Parts: sequence; structure tokens; C-alpha cells
Amino acid sequence: MRSVKALVAASTEKIDIAGAVKADFWYKENGASQLDPLGRRRSSLSLANYAAFVKKEDSMESPRVSGGIKKWPPSERPREVLLDKGAAFVSDAGLLAILLRTGTAGTDAVALGRRLLERFGGLRGIMNARDKDLKSVKGLGRAKVAQIMAASELAKRQLREGVMDLRVIGGPADVVEYLSLSMAGLTEEIFRVIYLTTGNAILAMEDLFKGTVNQSAVYPREVIKRALDLKASAVIFVHNHPSGDLEPSEQDRIITERLTGACRAVDITPLDHLIISARGYTSFKERGIL
Repeated sequence: MRSVKALVAASTEKIDIAGAVKADFWYKENGASQLDPLGRRRSSLSLANYAAFVKKEDSMESPRVSGGIKKWPPSERPREVLLDKGAAFVSDAGLLAILLRTGTAGTDAVALGRRLLERFGGLRGIMNARDKDLKSVKGLGRAKVAQIMAASELAKRQLREGVMDLRVIGGPADVVEYLSLSMAGLTEEIFRVIYLTTGNAILAMEDLFKGTVNQSAVYPREVIKRALDLKASAVIFVHNHPSGDLEPSEQDRIITERLTGACRAVDITPLDHLIISARGYTSFKERGIL
């Protein structure tokens, strides 16, 4: 009989932490004993079955040279896995495959989804990609680009609805998820204003300026006029940094001073100024700038 060490080497070559988690899941599902920290069984019972499990799981994420996903076993097809087990059991590439529906000649939809993830650095990059960037990917025609852009917009609108339905904005955490999804991946600067009631409920959220945000582009009178039209009592200023830098620039500080001064002159409370980027956000209030 082959030793446990030999079986492990033959079936997995090297078991990392992810492999240990995967193995632990298999043993729990099959009522077997737990693994040690290296992912090895405490006994040699059914180790060969675990090796088969690893091989099957890995094959689901490996490129296939087959006639497409329809020829995969039903238990491995992303759509069937989603319907039978739930979306949490489907990989990012698998979810993209379901969205795209089909691949291209010689490339199944899962492989195409994986290519997109690599090209744009993950789901956020895909959801924020411009149509011309998506069209540059081999295998993405107008229909598939439209599907991705529609899915992205649905996600943004769903989060926007959640923000707009909030009775009270207590701080940046209440709005930053939506703002990050809608602004973090943009390639140009956008200046956005959130208008609120006396009780800090949102009245409106609007983009006022696009392009480089500087003193000449931001007009305090337009912010004030819109706030008075909405009968807003408070505002939150938001703009993004496409560079990813979260440090407020000197221009950011000057603009904030001008806007806050104009707001206070007409009894409108400036609650915060947020900078959004792919690395997170900066709150002027939390940093003591506002």
C-alpha cells in the first residue's frame, strides 16, 4: 500500500491554505475526520477520494478545450450550481459566464469571464470599465458589452435606492458603499453634492461638475442655488481622485473653504467633504479639516 505521503504528493503535489480549506469542506460534507494544519488527514482513510475531489474542483476553474459548458457535467455548470446551491458557491468567473451566456470559438464563457477579471483587475474594474475598453476585449461584442454595462448600472441603482431610502445619514459609512461603486473607478473627476433635510435625510444626490475639479470649475453659487431650490438644510460634498491618491490636495482644501463659507452664509450646514478612490475614502470631517 502506498504511504499517505506518497498519495498526497501524487494527488496534490503541494497543499496550501486554500487546499486545506477545500479539503476541510470535503471531509465535513462526507462525514470524515478533520485535517491537520497542513491539510493532511489524521488517518489515511479515503485519502484517494479527497485527491479525486481536489482534481474535480480544480478542473472547474481550468480552461477546457471542449465543446463548451453544455458538455460539462451538470454539477459543474455555473448556472446549475447557482440554482442548486446558491450564488455564493459560484466563482466570479462563473457568475460572469452566466451573465455573458456564451463564450467564443474555442473559449467557453467561464474562460472569457476569467479573461475579463485578469484584464480589469477584478469585478470592480469590470463594472466601472468604459464601453470602448470592454469592446477591446476579444470575444466581447456589442451585446455582451451591453449586458455587462446593464448589470453594472443595476448594481449602482440598487445601492442608490438603499442610500436614498435612509431616514438619517449618520456618517460616511452610510453612503460610501454606493459612492465607491459609482465613482471609484471613474477616469475623470466628478464633483457630487448630497443635499439633506434638517434631520439629515437625503433630498437629492447630483453631479454638478465633471473634469478636473479646481477653483475655476466649482461655483459655490450653483451649489447654494440648488440647495435653496430643494430647501436643503445641509450638504455633503463628494469628489473622486482617479489617481487613487486619498490625500486632499491644496486645491481640495481651498475649494472646501470656499464652499463651506458660502453655505454657512445662508445657514446651510456643510456636513462633510469626501474624497473617493479605488483605495477607499477620506473624510474631511474625520480628519478635522472641515
